[in-house]
Amino acid sequence: MQDVSKIAVLTSGGDSPGMNAAIRAVVRTALYHKLEVFGVYRGYQGMVEDDIMAMDSKSVANIIQRGGTILKTARSKDFLTPEGRKKAYENLKKRGINGLVVIGGDGSFRGARTFSAEFDIPCVGLPGTIDKDIGGTDLTIGFDTAVNTAVDAIDKIRDTMDAHDRVFVVEVMGRDAGYIALYSGIATGAENILIPETKTDMASVVNMLTEKEKRKKLVNLIVVAEGDDFGGGNYVGDYLKKHLPNADVRVCILGHIQRGGSPSCMDRLIASRMGYHAVECLLEKKYNVMVGVVNNRMHYTPLEEAVKAKQKLNSDWLKITRILAS
Repeated sequence: MQDVSKIAVLTSGGDSPGMNAAIRAVVRTALYHKLEVFGVYRGYQGMVEDDIMAMDSKSVANIIQRGGTILKTARSKDFLTPEGRKKAYENLKKRGINGLVVIGGDGSFRGARTFSAEFDIPCVGLPGTIDKDIGGTDLTIGFDTAVNTAVDAIDKIRDTMDAHDRVFVVEVMGRDAGYIALYSGIATGAENILIPETKTDMASVVNMLTEKEKRKKLVNLIVVAEGDDFGGGNYVGDYLKKHLPNADVRVCILGHIQRGGSPSCMDRLIASRMGYHAVECLLEKKYNVMVGVVNNRMHYTPLEEAVKAKQKLNSDWLKITRILAS
């Protein structure tokens, strides 16, 4: 492959706080190195439909504090087809673009891996997902903000729990990974945390709450990841209402509030650092890797491995939860 001289950046999949900080870092690092840089709107779909614009330093001014993504994001069925990817390639080539930075999750990385294998466009991935469900990095762009949003919401819910002696089931995001539930649950003193990585034993949950009821502990918090194998917050709430007739059980689903909002300081720093190194990777011909952070050091995982790897849950967290909630 030839040296990279013009690069494009896109955001794909679900949005996450900090994506704008990453875009800003990519654009300004590229300009520093005298590269031309383009923004692709609406992810891979925009690449197929030629929704591509040149960017300069002013294009990314005053965006570091904004949630969402100024480049928008979308799912693309067209890009899943060879014909769609060929159109995308032709749209890049007519501008002389010969490097691509993809900010997204594992689905976005699968697209980048396939695209780079079919055509002569090297790609670098940045892990932008609130779920922290990608291996090869301790942190993903947006996770810290999402967790803090969940913690803030649960703290507010606790106020009404205490006022009314209620059992509250709070569902947070996490279809395949329970990190938001685990971290926010521990941080808010949850009595139980239900996540996709472990088998949910509702009989055990009921026994635990019954024992606490005997001790006159009527205020209890259960944090549930949406991908919990019992079916999520509503199913857990219904089960508890049926088996704990004396308890005042309420369910709150936080939903997409966790995706939005101004990114935390941590997410701005991570995104800026990753965006800078994405451009450095392209310049150093370190192609087709995902940029991550492991033990506070930059870590580069081949896209082929990144799409297969998942964060492994540390069992110590579950033990800590059980002990602190007793």
